[in-house]
Amino acid sequence: MTRSALDRGSLDALQGTLATEHAALWCYSLAVAFLPGDQLEQARRDEVAHRALRATLERMLAAAGVPAVSALPAYAPPQPVTDGRSAAALVVVAEGDTLAAWRSLIEHTSDRELRRTALGVLEDGTLRCARWRTAVGTRPAIPPFPGRR
Repeated sequence: MTRSALDRGSLDALQGTLATEHAALWCYSLAVAFLPGDQLEQARRDEVAHRALRATLERMLAAAGVPAVSALPAYAPPQPVTDGRSAAALVVVAEGDTLAAWRSLIEHTSDRELRRTALGVLEDGTLRCARWRTAVGTRPAIPPFPGRR
């Protein structure tokens, strides 16, 4: 199935996943202002990964002839971010949200290439999320079903 032949469910899931990647990037941009040096480099690497994922989603939507959903100017973190610990906790939320979106993409498409891509992202994202969950002391580091809420 070519990108231009994606069904409405796949396209809607792509848009939802893109919206979640936009939010994750906003969260990382806030978090890096508070993270200590030992976590700062990891956060910057993870932010680069999310930028690449966002670009991939935008390319997929463009190939399908669909305008990509825009990022919001700001997002409301679930709790105030005031220090390194709360910044790392925000990143845990962002990673969990993106895992849920990519998992939902798998559930809402029958396109094999798209499902394969999303599965790879779930694998990488689970490792990113585990690092941050470990940093804030959340157990288990890897939940039994990553991306499931």
